[in-house]
Amino acid sequence: MSEVKIPAQIRREFGKGFARRARVAGQVPAVVYGHGGEPVHVTLPGHDMMMALKTPNVLLSLDIEGRTELVIPKAVQRDALKGFLVHLDLLVVAKGEKVTVEVPVQTEGELAPGGNLLEHVLNTLTVEAEATHLPEAVVANIAGLEAGASVLAKDVVLPAGTTLAVDGETVVLQVLAAQTEAAAEGTEA
Repeated sequence: MSEVKIPAQIRREFGKGFARRARVAGQVPAVVYGHGGEPVHVTLPGHDMMMALKTPNVLLSLDIEGRTELVIPKAVQRDALKGFLVHLDLLVVAKGEKVTVEVPVQTEGELAPGGNLLEHVLNTLTVEAEATHLPEAVVANIAGLEAGASVLAKDVVLPAGTTLAVDGETVVLQVLAAQTEAAAEGTEA
């Protein structure tokens, strides 16, 4: 995964009023913390951050007034109605450092014929990986699975250098039998 370079400015004002003015100006308030240092309050360009956050677990290279920090998003707050960024919490990471993140689960293959349904028990899987090599997604193979089958966390193929941070017996996907009309009529009576 490549780094996305974002310019940042240190914030010296705080509170709702400043945050509203910053958002109107196209900026997003954020806090950079980690590695035992004091939290640094910054503002970031809103559009650049929206584009960068389209990639899950993106690695950001912040230019904080001449100093470069590698960070990953830890918490992203969005407006509930309009979806724009309200506030970000960014975690400082170092090259070679292992971090725990959630990555989306994608599927490949087709279920066995018969109208079965695939249920995503978990949409994301918690994994541990090097901060500079975070996977964008993990892939679960569902080819030929029939009703009653499950895909466990240990069955999901992980990229090199990535390990599970959850119990291997955790159910990620399961295949359900499609409900027939006769069964549906029997339950109504």
